[in-house]
Amino acid sequence: MIVPAVRVTGEIQMRPLVQADAEPLARAYTRNRAHLRPWEPERPEDFFTPAGQAARVGGRLGEQREGRALSLVLADAGRIVGAMTLANIVMGPFRSTDLGYWIDAEYTGRGLATTAVELVCELAGERLGLHRVQASTLVGNLASQRVLGKAGFASIGMAPDYLHIDGAWRDCLLFQRVLNDHRPPL
Repeated sequence: MIVPAVRVTGEIQMRPLVQADAEPLARAYTRNRAHLRPWEPERPEDFFTPAGQAARVGGRLGEQREGRALSLVLADAGRIVGAMTLANIVMGPFRSTDLGYWIDAEYTGRGLATTAVELVCELAGERLGLHRVQASTLVGNLASQRVLGKAGFASIGMAPDYLHIDGAWRDCLLFQRVLNDHRPPL
């Protein structure tokens, strides 16, 4: 699936992940390690290295080739400042996906996440033909909950012990955005 780069805000573009992003991603994750720790799974040390990111990017691109995921990065003049992932893409009568995202600590509070989430939803509905996007946040992640609310997501419930984050099973709030009412192809 070919997805064009799009301008998110100012000089920041959202574009498809490529293998050459491994080293810039390693730098971005290292730079944001403390910022992301409360919201992400525990990471092995090699996650923060170019080699670790090269393996991870290769896996993501394989899922993308199989139509199971779409990985995008947010770049400001070539510097990666965030990522958006549509994972677990399911077609057929379900036509749904799970959204994950993060934004560099230096770029939070500027509306970047909200705009990027809105653009990803537009892409999911118009280019991928999906009906629904689901996202989850830790109960205490109020900033992410605000982003989802501004981007048109509705709360659909709470999932106890949903994700293993920062060393423990955590409760999450679930959100969804219904993108359209198109009938799936037969």
